Amino acid sequence: MMNKIVLTGAAGRLGSYLREPLSKMADTLVSSDLADDVGTLYAGETYVKADLSDLAQITALLEGADMVVHFGAIGDEAPFDAILSANIVGAYNVWEAAYQNKLKRVVYASSIHAVGMHPKSDFIGTDVAHRPDTFYGLAKCFAEDLGSLYWDKRGMESVCLRILSCAQVSNVRALGSWLSYDDLIQLVQRAIDTPTTGFSVVYGVSNNDRAPVDNAGASFLGYRPKDNAEQFAEAILSEAPAADPADPGQMCHGGPFASVELGNSGVATMKIVDDRKST
Repeated sequence: MMNKIVLTGAAGRLGSYLREPLSKMADTLVSSDLADDVGTLYAGETYVKADLSDLAQITALLEGADMVVHFGAIGDEAPFDAILSANIVGAYNVWEAAYQNKLKRVVYASSIHAVGMHPKSDFIGTDVAHRPDTFYGLAKCFAEDLGSLYWDKRGMESVCLRILSCAQVSNVRALGSWLSYDDLIQLVQRAIDTPTTGFSVVYGVSNNDRAPVDNAGASFLGYRPKDNAEQFAEAILSEAPAADPADPGQMCHGGPFASVELGNSGVATMKIVDDRKST
């Protein structure tokens, strides 16, 4: 049992599923976001409103913590200035505040969009070169390299969870890219309770028959995903439009983010169901 874990992005959809299990891993869970509140708090949980772009606020937020689970950011493609403030400067502030407060580790919600322009015909591992599909993906590349730098130069561990798609399965791409909420929780728990990690990048994906990435690098965490999107395949494929090999959104790992114009929303094309957990 840890003394204190901090969760950023607690008001988001993924954060809503992480709050309860994380509250059971520490005496105190400090959840944080820009929202005024996150509803009813779990036992041991407190809420602090904080702006990721403000280093002083984040330094105070992380005081006395053992680890930070950093899921806070703009979760979509957006104009560069917005991404710069929330996702790039915000990431620096989290790592620097973690270092100043002597945290053991940052567990970071990275994304497939850091490598989203690689073709799906390539079964990519975690060692593949960065190839971002958006400014959003570029920020994920920055944060991953930031984690590497802080490990090499300052000895602070990071686990970068390169999430593929963590939402209800509603399209052909998700048959391979799905990360169920239960598997998300397991992955974050293993990223926290593994004794040593150094700097690590792992994929956030369930045990899908059609998974397009090699996640062998996550094995040392003890992550063993249990869910498989194949249960949805018959229904999804029967309603899917004809494949278009000229569409980067179908041919690249980043999906729709690979085909949108820079600065334009990728989420807007994806029909993601907002099924966040309520308290």
